[in-house]
Formats: sequence, C-alpha cells, structure tokens
Amino acid sequence: MTRRREVLTAVVESLAEASDCEPQEIDYSLQDHIDTGAMLALVTSEHTNWELSFEVPDHSVTIRGNGRIFVDDTLCRDLTTGAPPA
Repeated sequence: MTRRREVLTAVVESLAEASDCEPQEIDYSLQDHIDTGAMLALVTSEHTNWELSFEVPDHSVTIRGNGRIFVDDTLCRDLTTGAPPA
C-alpha cells in the first residue's frame, strides 16, 4: 500500500462527509485521537491482514489493510481505487 499522505487526507475527507461539512471545518486534529505516525507505518507496511479502529468526536473510524476506510461502519473510501465507493 502506498499512501502516506493520501490516507490522512482520505480519513479527514471521510469524516467530513460523515459530519456533513467541509474537511477544513472539522474542529479537531486526528493527532489528538490517534498516533498518526503509527497509523502511517501500518498503512504503508507490506502486510494487508490488519484492521485499525479509533474514535474521534461523534464517529468511529476503521482502516483495513485492504485499503478500505469506514466511518461508523459505512465504507467511505477505498484507497486501492482512490475514490469513494459508487
């Protein structure tokens, strides 16, 4: 998985969509709720058999080793395609 920057952007965009706002309107930082360095290390590893879940205000986020990002158990992004689900 390549994606150091894009995973952070994709998580923020997914949270913004779930909150019905623009990404810049989110009033917290991911770093306040998850060690983003550790998250990036996991996302960029060769292994794909993992799942990372964490909580932010009003939402739960799950990132899977297959590149899928879920917010509140709803698929929001697939990093392998680079797009939101159809």
